[in-house]
Amino acid sequence: MTRVNSRMASALFVLGVLALSMTVTLQVRAQAAAVDPAATQSLQRMTDYLGSLKQFSVHTQNTLEDMLDSGQRIDTDISASVTISRPNKLRAERKGELIDQAFYYNGKTLTLYNPSGKVFATEPAPTSIEEMLDYTRESLGLIIPAADLVYRNAYPLLMQGVTSATVVGKAVINGVTCDHLAFSRPDVDFQVWVADGDQPLPCKYVVTDTSTPALISISTVMSDWNVAPAAADASFNFVPPEGSMAITFMPLDASSGGTKASGASK
Repeated sequence: MTRVNSRMASALFVLGVLALSMTVTLQVRAQAAAVDPAATQSLQRMTDYLGSLKQFSVHTQNTLEDMLDSGQRIDTDISASVTISRPNKLRAERKGELIDQAFYYNGKTLTLYNPSGKVFATEPAPTSIEEMLDYTRESLGLIIPAADLVYRNAYPLLMQGVTSATVVGKAVINGVTCDHLAFSRPDVDFQVWVADGDQPLPCKYVVTDTSTPALISISTVMSDWNVAPAAADASFNFVPPEGSMAITFMPLDASSGGTKASGASK
């Protein structure tokens, strides 16, 4: 029986077709400068701005690629609404083909709630968003696509090992004119579309695992940005709905290289 393999999980951790004339332009730019300062400056402007925001909310549409054993590519879509209040609060609701979850972090604990099963798991958590994201990824296997853009020190993290940086050109994402940036580092390519104007927010983010021939990618399109949402502290506290049951997080499966998808068990 054909099954989805584990490459999607590993791709989560790393981190139209261009016209011929644009391809030639990219090749010329790459020869002139492997790392274009215009690309790195635009990326840093975006990360600095996003890191400076005290609060923000955003809607994301995430497409996770995977490959069946038959060689057919399958896409899984997840819609998410995320609200962040720095330095230590985050709430996310995620819905998709394989997921229906709400995530709460209040600076002391993190809770994952599955409404369909009316079960939730709560763990003590580190005291900053950045430390919490590290902990949930490394210890619990919980992944939030595009979370690396949320780190306050996102720029040096993204630029680690970068060997190529290019300004591809202008693009329009959900009606917003953006600079399309492309970067490459060992085993990973990533692209970022940064909005023009005085709010250089990311509009799209694509990470591609280049370590295998399948070139599996995760794409995140961002919309409905609000840089001053009315997010009360209480909204980041999980209150168990009536009839819900507390369970524990499923430990990571060592045989999968520490990249098992998030989940919970009794």
